[in-house]
Amino acid sequence: IAVCKMVNCGLVTSKNEPVPLKSIEVNLQAQGHVATVSSTLQYVNEEQGSVEALFVFPMPAEAALCHFSAKIADQEVVAEVQEKEKARELYDDSLSSGEQAFLLEESEESVDVFRLSVGCLPPGQSAAVTFVYVTELSVQADHSLRFCLPVVLNPRYSPPGASDGIVSEITPGSAQIPYSLSLTAHLSSPNPIAKVESKCPLKPVEFLNADHTQAKVSLCAGHKFDRDVELFLYYQNTHQPTAIVEAGVPTAQPGSLMGDSVVMLSLYPEFPEAVTSMVSSCGEFVFVMDRSGSMSCEMHNGLNAEERIKSARNTLLLLLKSLPMGCYFNIYGFGSHYESFFPKSVEYSQETMDQVVQRVKQMQADMGGTEILQPLKHIYSQPCIPNHPRQVFIFTDGEVGNTKDVLQLVRSNADSHRCFSFGIGEGASTALITGMAQEGSGHAQFITGADRMQSKVMQSLRYALQPAVTDIAEVWSVPEGMSVTLLSPPVKVLFNGQRALIYAQLKGKSSDSTGTLTVQYRLVDQHVTNTLSFSLNPAENTGLTIHRLAARSRIRSLEQEQQAEGDGKEELRARVVELSVQAGVSSSHTAFIAIHKGSGEAVKGPLLKRRLPGFCQSAPLMAMPKMKCGSRRLCMAPMASMPNMAQMAPDLNLDSGKLWKMVVSKHFSQIEEPSDPLLQLISLQEASGCWKMESTLAQVFGKTIEEVTKQMPAEVEPGIWATVLALIWLHGFKMDAHDEWQFLAIKAVSWIRSRKVANLSECVLAANAVLQCQVKEEALGF
Repeated sequence: IAVCKMVNCGLVTSKNEPVPLKSIEVNLQAQGHVATVSSTLQYVNEEQGSVEALFVFPMPAEAALCHFSAKIADQEVVAEVQEKEKARELYDDSLSSGEQAFLLEESEESVDVFRLSVGCLPPGQSAAVTFVYVTELSVQADHSLRFCLPVVLNPRYSPPGASDGIVSEITPGSAQIPYSLSLTAHLSSPNPIAKVESKCPLKPVEFLNADHTQAKVSLCAGHKFDRDVELFLYYQNTHQPTAIVEAGVPTAQPGSLMGDSVVMLSLYPEFPEAVTSMVSSCGEFVFVMDRSGSMSCEMHNGLNAEERIKSARNTLLLLLKSLPMGCYFNIYGFGSHYESFFPKSVEYSQETMDQVVQRVKQMQADMGGTEILQPLKHIYSQPCIPNHPRQVFIFTDGEVGNTKDVLQLVRSNADSHRCFSFGIGEGASTALITGMAQEGSGHAQFITGADRMQSKVMQSLRYALQPAVTDIAEVWSVPEGMSVTLLSPPVKVLFNGQRALIYAQLKGKSSDSTGTLTVQYRLVDQHVTNTLSFSLNPAENTGLTIHRLAARSRIRSLEQEQQAEGDGKEELRARVVELSVQAGVSSSHTAFIAIHKGSGEAVKGPLLKRRLPGFCQSAPLMAMPKMKCGSRRLCMAPMASMPNMAQMAPDLNLDSGKLWKMVVSKHFSQIEEPSDPLLQLISLQEASGCWKMESTLAQVFGKTIEEVTKQMPAEVEPGIWATVLALIWLHGFKMDAHDEWQFLAIKAVSWIRSRKVANLSECVLAANAVLQCQVKEEALGF
């Protein structure tokens, strides 16, 4: 375990002078469901000799990097996309000959990590580097569109034997990052913009026209780099199906992707209410919990922040209580190794529930590194249970270095399960979290800032319990003389109200101006057809955003095929390089290279190499810069309060989880935190859905057991009385958390109905009187 003070982690020069990056300026242009993001980085070399600056930073996994340029003095150099090894050779040759060079490359291990190399910057000279990417805006549960500028990049755990790459260069960030960040967003939508929200301080929204279809908003100064910058855009009627056709480049070869028109369609399937209200009682639910050392970090840096592992524990307890009787389940914990609660999934009952609840409450972040591959292999090796579809729920802070290997594993087992993934805390890998859900035909959620994990996870449970859509087919209709080539993967999963994006190339010409896409699928016993008609006339002012996003989608598909392919890998690699160069977008096999002709004099002696502090979430004064074989960083521990690590672990071979436990137990007092009454109520519910009449339940209501029982109607069983009280309390005091306890209430109501209570109305009235509520019987669902 390597422990260092942040000021000595290579983030300053040998003379303790700041690194040469001075500021980052971001401009966002959001048009409907897509956005173009331009970032300009200002460098100044304040040293006596020439330097090479290296900067590793995060990028949204769904983004397509499409432009890179450098401006030195008044001269701008625009980069070209070239095959990666060739671009690296050009970069090295340019530095050796005294020329200034700039190299921007995507990590081969994870598509959401990039490295920028600024080479041979002479003393006193400044340079402005600009890169542009396009990205889709994800749809949230409240129909807002989410834009995320990742400014947190956590160190990634690499399992033993993994090859070093760009992700291995991610090191913990500085306590005081010496550069500033500014962000301005220009918003445009066919529908009025209702509002813009963010977890970061924003200046007031400025509407630019009378109908509020255009607006401008900026980030307040002083961003602390402790969280990603998220904007939530609320448009009116944002969930309506749309289609955008974008014209090709006139000078490009006809028949090529860039030479033809491309269409992007946004579909929003709406299922019948009778179907969405159905809750399956079948299924095998496998919960996979990250118990690595970094899960002991807090969810955010604000007040009253919970540890990630504690929030995950509470959420897992809620999930367990919400499962239907008769299903099967198991729980896995993983770190540098993994363990399961049962050798194989067991039937959900009161007995099995009692066995796991206490173990869940005792789960700690004490299992070392984040090695997720092995537990997934074990889960997939288990035979599926007939008539119980497998649903895998994965909770992780996403700090892994072998993302592509994990995604390949999920992809190869996609026919046997659905995967629901949850990224916990700032800096969770978007490539890992969204990738697992996409490959596993599930749904991804990110829990950041003060988000309640429980509400987001329960949304995914609703999807898991709803009937699965099957036999999805896409049928295109275009005029004679035209044809359609699909550029995005076929739609594999549809959820009620969730957007599905489809990209396609439109070849040929026609005088007719209308095309249609019909999506057919089976839902329970119904054949459902959704048809979207769209104009073939190109939209205005879209630039090449749709083409680049379509090219990115096709490139990702080819890269996945290459990873899975035995023979033919080189052919697929060549196709990736060809499409990447043609479309001018990044890939794992290409890089952007820009060369500025300098003095032409060879550099004397080695260049000073400066690693810039990446956008990295870490301890204020203490961190572990590189993680192999189970080592983990220690979070939120003030260095002044820590003992000498050498005295505690002389050989420094002690597992970091155990070391962390020793530190905590010796130097932090145990503070009894107030219990959440809702969590207390959840923990007391039986597997069948009922509650027992006991003093701990009365305490949730703020009553004594005597106060509660003395008003119980005659001839009412204590279990009925306790369950009705619990339902009244939930409806009367916790409606703001309805999404979290919805399934608990469904189970409770079902249990009461099965008891066939004669005087239920009297029981409801009495329970309202005890709790001083006015909840109507019909609101409870009886």
